[in-house]
Amino acid sequence: MITVGILTMSDKGSRGEREDLSGKEIEKVIKKLPAEVRAYEIIPDEANIIKSKIKEFVDKKKLDLILTTGGTGVSPRDVTPEATREVIEKELPGMSEAMRAESLKKTPNAMISRAVCGIRKRSLIINLPGSPKAVRENLAVLLPALSHAIEKIKGSQEECGKA
Repeated sequence: MITVGILTMSDKGSRGEREDLSGKEIEKVIKKLPAEVRAYEIIPDEANIIKSKIKEFVDKKKLDLILTTGGTGVSPRDVTPEATREVIEKELPGMSEAMRAESLKKTPNAMISRAVCGIRKRSLIINLPGSPKAVRENLAVLLPALSHAIEKIKGSQEECGKA
C-alpha cells in the first residue's frame, strides 16, 4: 500500500473561500493504485509553508508519495516549484517532461507549467497543476510508473527491465 499526502496550494482555499476540487480529484485518481491518503492539507502559496509541509510529510509522517496541486504556473504567487526544489535531494525531470509533453497535446498552455518532480529521502514528490482536469490528465501519464518508482526509491533491488 502506497501512503500518500496531498498538499493543495491555494490562498483562497486556505482561507475557506474556495472549494479544493483539485485535491479531491487527486484522491479519486490515486484509487487506481493500491494507495491510501494519510495526510491532506490546503495551505497558502507561501514558499516557507510549502517547504515545511513537504518536510513534515516526508521526514515525520514518512509518506511514500506527496502530490501537490497548484502554484506551478507563472503568476507572481506561484512558488511551488521553487519550494519543492529547495527540499528535494534528486530531481526526476523525466516525470515533469512526460506530464508537459502529454498536456501539450491538449493545450498550448502546458508549456508554461513549471511543475517539478523529485525525491526526498524515501519519498516521491510530484507537483501537479491546480485544475481538476489537469490533475486527471497529468496523473494519468504518471500512474503506470508510480508503483515501480516508489519501490526503487525505497531501495528495491528488483531489475527494472526483464530480458
